[in-house]
Amino acid sequence: MRFLVSVDCEGLACVVGVPGGTLTDSPNYAFACRQAVREANAAVRALFQMGAEEVIVWDAHGGGVNLPYDELDERVLVALGSGFNRRFPGVDETFSGVLFIGYHAMDNTPDAVLAHSYSSKAYQWMEVNGEQVGEIAIDAASAGERNVPVIFVSGDDKCVAEARRFLPWVETVETKRAFGWNAALSKHPRRAERDIEEGVRRAVSRLSEMQVFRFQSPLTVRLRYKRLEDAERASRGASCWRRVDAYTAEAVFERISDWM
Repeated sequence: MRFLVSVDCEGLACVVGVPGGTLTDSPNYAFACRQAVREANAAVRALFQMGAEEVIVWDAHGGGVNLPYDELDERVLVALGSGFNRRFPGVDETFSGVLFIGYHAMDNTPDAVLAHSYSSKAYQWMEVNGEQVGEIAIDAASAGERNVPVIFVSGDDKCVAEARRFLPWVETVETKRAFGWNAALSKHPRRAERDIEEGVRRAVSRLSEMQVFRFQSPLTVRLRYKRLEDAERASRGASCWRRVDAYTAEAVFERISDWM
């Protein structure tokens, strides 16, 4: 069995950032990087306990150079940096599953901690085929294009609810209850790690129940920008995008990998 653990930072226990900037700009960021390793390691331990032969840990936050890598379980391979030609580097059809650690809710989710879709500065929302989606659904579809299911998601309660809506089979762990953009009632970090380890073991024991998530092709993608000049730039910079209104650009793709 082979797995990839995709590690984001906003959905980790005791991570909320501060007003007026991104998590990476906040004093909470250094803790987030350490906690990301601890929660990733909890998932990795469970995967190897359940018989995994190979595990890739992907640093999926921001520019992909966040974690103290020497503190990761030494059995893993580490995917890091930016410029990959597709999401989930190293994953192919031989993988048994993808896991999301520290994920967060999509844009337009009320009271969710640090909710956004790929860029908290760029977008108001994203739509695929008329439905608003975020990183959970889009990343699940990216894995699904290679016929690999998402089997586990951890994050705040809003993230978990979103995961269950798009991926009803998935195992989840709630790390904290969200009360606002920078506010949560969190589990103690060590308790979150224990819950993740147990949840991942449950997920692997249910592999036969896991399903592959895909968007119906072709994909009609709409991006609602926060600034109208960004929408203008997108529609003029690539022939596939057209302007729907001052803030929104639309394009049609055959596959998710043609976009992401």
